[in-house]
Amino acid sequence: MSSIERKLHEALADEADRVRPATDLAERVRAVVADDRQARMRRRLRTALVALGLLAAFAGLLWGMTRSATPYRVHGGGAMDWWMLELATNVLLVALALWLGPFIKRFGRAYAADVFHDNPLTGKSYIILTDIVYYLIFTAYILFTVQFAPKPGWRTLTGEGVTPAQLSSELSRVAGILVIIGVLHGLNIVLMPVLGRLFSLNRRLAAPTTTAPSEREAIGRATGDDDRW
Repeated sequence: MSSIERKLHEALADEADRVRPATDLAERVRAVVADDRQARMRRRLRTALVALGLLAAFAGLLWGMTRSATPYRVHGGGAMDWWMLELATNVLLVALALWLGPFIKRFGRAYAADVFHDNPLTGKSYIILTDIVYYLIFTAYILFTVQFAPKPGWRTLTGEGVTPAQLSSELSRVAGILVIIGVLHGLNIVLMPVLGRLFSLNRRLAAPTTTAPSEREAIGRATGDDDRW
């Protein structure tokens, strides 16, 4: 150990000896824990209320559309017009995006923190970027698959009601976005450790191996040693 390191160690040790723990430390820790528990409960309650509200809105939309639709059951059609099921599917896709994104993020934070333990800020930025990609994919998928006119195979004998072909198409839309998000999420899980290793290696290679002269001078002034080595 050099003289600079020894003096720096002694200065820090003397300062640590003069520090005394706060008398209200236990109370503050308990208050922080209680605040965190309450914040988690509020987040869970807010999420549950949002989910219930979306489900209620979706159920009310289906009920209202069915009640106001022109009946086609006699001629092989559904009990609602085609655009009603199309609108309900779009609402379901939006609700699925708003629910699935935070759900994945909630259980992915610990995994990202473990992968980017050497680069916490990089891990946070990575999560934010993946959230942006997630919502961009969902938005693009909805815009690509939305229908403003019934397909030729959806028409019934007396009009444009819901048919099994349209129902199958709408279910395929929901299944398609789940497959896309599942595949991309699986690739993300596999590639994230590789990226974490690359970022850690890059940071280690970029870190200086010796103390810069300006840093040595600052340490010397802090410890009272003005030698220039």
